[in-house]
Amino acid sequence: MTTFAELVGCRLPVQLAGMGGGISDVSLATAVCEAGGLGMLGAAGLTPVPELLEAMPDGLSFGVNFLMPFVDPDAVKIASSRARVVEFFYGDPDEALVSMVHDGGALAAWQVGSSGEAAAAVAAGCDFVVAQGTEAGGHVRGKLPLAELLAQLDVSVPVVAAGGIGTAKDVARVLSAGATGVRIGTRFLAANESCAHPLYVSALVASSADDTTLTETFSVGWPDAPHRVLSSCIEQAEAAEDDTIATLRTAGGDVPLPRLGTIPPTRAVHGRISAMPLYAGTSVGAVTGRVPAADIVAELLSGL
Repeated sequence: MTTFAELVGCRLPVQLAGMGGGISDVSLATAVCEAGGLGMLGAAGLTPVPELLEAMPDGLSFGVNFLMPFVDPDAVKIASSRARVVEFFYGDPDEALVSMVHDGGALAAWQVGSSGEAAAAVAAGCDFVVAQGTEAGGHVRGKLPLAELLAQLDVSVPVVAAGGIGTAKDVARVLSAGATGVRIGTRFLAANESCAHPLYVSALVASSADDTTLTETFSVGWPDAPHRVLSSCIEQAEAAEDDTIATLRTAGGDVPLPRLGTIPPTRAVHGRISAMPLYAGTSVGAVTGRVPAADIVAELLSGL
């Protein structure tokens, strides 16, 4: 079977998770690409996709992640003509979207949470699938731990493993279980190139797997969508009394952020950071401080 790295045109079997809210921006995606992995831009942010694409350096193999509840077909079409990979998450695999991606010249991928969803993604024409276990930080689609999910998959395309992967030992384990690549989010939140707010990173450094919770607390604007966060932010959010707890500074002015909203704190956010969704997977114990993205990639693959 073709491996993930061979398929997408990168040197190493590492994919940056397409984190939304402005976390997976140009600087972090570029750094992961330059380190040999597949950098991803998160389309679920306030910066329009065309602006993100325009800012990406030429010659890099990168991808764009779209969330199905908020997908813009026009943005998908534009991304497909510029990115190497266009990826979708949190919705049933859609053959029309996959065809649109292929028509634009890109590879199509779907992040899945079950074997049935993986089979549907392949049937829709996807070039690879991302198998997400419940250990993952951020929004979680399925109900199985990663090891159980990987054991159930039987697909003809490369599989990228996601959820709770934070060390070289974790990488070796999932690759030996049949995955041909790994998808990393939580570790890259603390990369030097990450836009995550410094207080967010400090909270990650101070936490372990037991400090994370799978919840539906942060649901304003996206209800009924489980997500894994640091438990401390749930307590802080529930204790907050104001409807607006922070503002996001943009070129067009300040954007108010509601209590229990879904946007995580970036460097551009000001307010009660501890009461915002501090997304984190069970790999958070491997986050020990800010380091270059290239060092994270090298460390993760040091056991291969």
